[in-house]
Amino acid sequence: MNLKHPWRMTSVAGLLSLPLLLSGCSLFGNESASIDPPPSTLEQSMIKAVSGKAPVSTGQLRAVFLQDHNGLLAPVSLPIATGDVQADAKSALETLVEGGPYAGLLPEGFKGVLPQGTEVKSVTVDKNNKLAVVEFNKSFANYKPQEERKLMESLTWTLTDRPDIKNVQIWMDGKRLNEMPVDGTPLDHPLTRAVGINLEVGQGATPLDSSPVTVYFSSSSPAGVQYYVPVTRLVNPEKDRIQSALHQLIQGPQTKDGLQEVMTGETALKSIERSKDNVITVSLSDDMFAKGEAVPAEFLESVVLTAADNSGDAAKTKIRIELNGEKSVIGQNNQNYGEPVAKPQHINEIPL
Repeated sequence: MNLKHPWRMTSVAGLLSLPLLLSGCSLFGNESASIDPPPSTLEQSMIKAVSGKAPVSTGQLRAVFLQDHNGLLAPVSLPIATGDVQADAKSALETLVEGGPYAGLLPEGFKGVLPQGTEVKSVTVDKNNKLAVVEFNKSFANYKPQEERKLMESLTWTLTDRPDIKNVQIWMDGKRLNEMPVDGTPLDHPLTRAVGINLEVGQGATPLDSSPVTVYFSSSSPAGVQYYVPVTRLVNPEKDRIQSALHQLIQGPQTKDGLQEVMTGETALKSIERSKDNVITVSLSDDMFAKGEAVPAEFLESVVLTAADNSGDAAKTKIRIELNGEKSVIGQNNQNYGEPVAKPQHINEIPL
């Protein structure tokens, strides 16, 4: 096995059969129908635009997958969407260009992974097949071999953030690519979220006999702003994917790359129950929390994100959390997680 190509390793492991794990999401509630003040990210981007440091962006929020200061990919919601699928896909990709037209709009500690000088020449969306065909100029190939997988993950997860696109095909300078231009990763089939993100092999697992789950850990920007990072981990197969994912969430990060534990050493998964109306009840125990005590939002949000993403249909699934037998679980953000919680619409609105 050629370890220079982790893509080949994971395809052998069955990673290409990974279901769509993440839809567009937000961690802090749905958008208000009334006239509200502009969100902080939008307000800050407008201030930067006035000072000539960024383009004015007054669009809807859209998640793009940027590299953080620890080298991991994380979704960041930016006000760049207009509602047009193809135009939004093009602008989203342009945010990924290092030093590109949206560089001034990115929060501190985040950057794009597409090589400087990359131009998004066109994006065509086949709505029937939910396929995005993307063409770049030759500068797209100006990256190092070890950066190839991260680049593929970033552009794939960014384009498939909305339900209109599930598959991605890459062209460069008028020609369809059958393999990536630098390290030769095969592109025999359109890319999907089955590629995983921030891929790692779990303890005791082997790539040839494993199952992928995606879990959400916490991290902090250089300015001290908390955000969530998805990690696809290859683990020993369990009958229940949500159970497997939550066990990994409780286990915590494997590497010292800026990820923070969201669970305590006392957290245990007691049960998972599913109702006919797509509500999943996750029952946890943790002696660190007294009855009626507000629970850190990072703890509860990570459970919602992880359980929803591994449910098979995150858009239609709602999550309830019970803690120490209590059916009312209030987060420090005043959200009651004892009631069914849908995966919100946007994630990681990080001030500039």
